[in-house]
Amino acid sequence: MNAIEHNAFTEALSGVAARLPRPEAVCVVSAHWVTDGSHVLSSAHPKTIHDFYGFPRQLYEVEYPAPGAPAEAKQLADDSKIVPDDKWGLDHGSWSVLRHMYPQADVPAFQLSLDARRDFQGHLELGREIQSLRERGVLILGSGNIVHNLGRIDWENPGGAYDWAVEFDSRAKAAVNKHDAGALAEPQKWGEALLNTAHPTVEHYLPLLYCMGSTDEHDAVSYPYEGFDFGSISMRMIVFGDSFKP
Repeated sequence: MNAIEHNAFTEALSGVAARLPRPEAVCVVSAHWVTDGSHVLSSAHPKTIHDFYGFPRQLYEVEYPAPGAPAEAKQLADDSKIVPDDKWGLDHGSWSVLRHMYPQADVPAFQLSLDARRDFQGHLELGREIQSLRERGVLILGSGNIVHNLGRIDWENPGGAYDWAVEFDSRAKAAVNKHDAGALAEPQKWGEALLNTAHPTVEHYLPLLYCMGSTDEHDAVSYPYEGFDFGSISMRMIVFGDSFKP
């Protein structure tokens, strides 16, 4: 619902875009595109994908007609042996964020999928491989949640958090602060039960590894938004890079 609502979180998204240099394009690593092998969206005109059900009609009416970035997608595929894919589009992990950051849909956008065959370390390594995107002025945007357990949502506690959610989120933040990519790539060491509770499935955690992999120890870290929704979802927002103006 953040896609069509105006609240503190969406205001923070708008603020982030205002304090970043305007990118040549945005490469989104979304929790909602999982493939066998790594794919990159190569369409020049990506469609808007409404990959959810049971929500108000207004959400299904949203269109985000941003142009694609086929040249960037091709170069990324050539450099990293990633498969070009023109059948996918911009899923809600992308447009629900981008429409607050770039509401005119005038910044080219494309997606990089999550390779289901990779382990945590493999996702981190691919993040390192795509660091060259930043050098070409492409913003790498990870769209997921550091804590994401829909089965444990507490509708009576809209701004609260379970203790385990706070613990997992805090451990991830501590690792980010230290630029400890190795710790982020081994969240099971924080406790298997803790990981499995914070992430019954891990696709919402993985985008963080791509962002972390594409940084280095000299990148500044900031948190434009910190908070939880309904006990079991961390809405923490992380920005890496010295070009961000707090």
